[in-house]
Amino acid sequence: MKKLILLAVVAMMATLSVNAQNTFVKPMVGPTFSKFTSFDDAKFKVGVVGGMEVGYYVSEPFALTAGLLVSLQGSNYKDEEYFKDQKTTMTYLNVPLLANYYVAPGFAIKAGIQPGFLLGRKSKGSEKVDGAWEDYEITDTEGLKKLDLSIPIGLSYEFSNIVIDARYNLGLTKIIEDVKAKNSVFMLTLGYKISF
Repeated sequence: MKKLILLAVVAMMATLSVNAQNTFVKPMVGPTFSKFTSFDDAKFKVGVVGGMEVGYYVSEPFALTAGLLVSLQGSNYKDEEYFKDQKTTMTYLNVPLLANYYVAPGFAIKAGIQPGFLLGRKSKGSEKVDGAWEDYEITDTEGLKKLDLSIPIGLSYEFSNIVIDARYNLGLTKIIEDVKAKNSVFMLTLGYKISF
């Protein structure tokens, strides 16, 4: 995992050095709305995402971006007879690699591929035991997949140096061993574009 992160950082730095006049850096932060697929009782969970992307304008309508984003995502669950207030938060280091096409000045559509690396998990809730509710908390990552691959698709709008970005990350890989559940994540970020 460390080698893949290092490779992503090197790729981002190489992008910057290709042509300084066509490059930009964009710090960004915002909320996430996520849930696990294949669970009937799953509900959307609100989290947060933050990090930075580096971009390079290949030609006038096209730009490539690579990023490092820390994302808190997961799922809440509907209350049941023996469980209530169940919440799971998964922390990922996501590396979005996107192609951006500017269909109008400041307005881009984007798509690409995004490997995500699991950094941690926190699941908590209450379970009914012998008629009484008992709180529980799980923080280990046993049984969880360490790599999450997704396809990000989205839109962005730029005015001055401010960038509003909306994306949906369609999960491709299972996040739990022996379970078909995948990540389904919508993110909305506000960024500041610094051109070189």
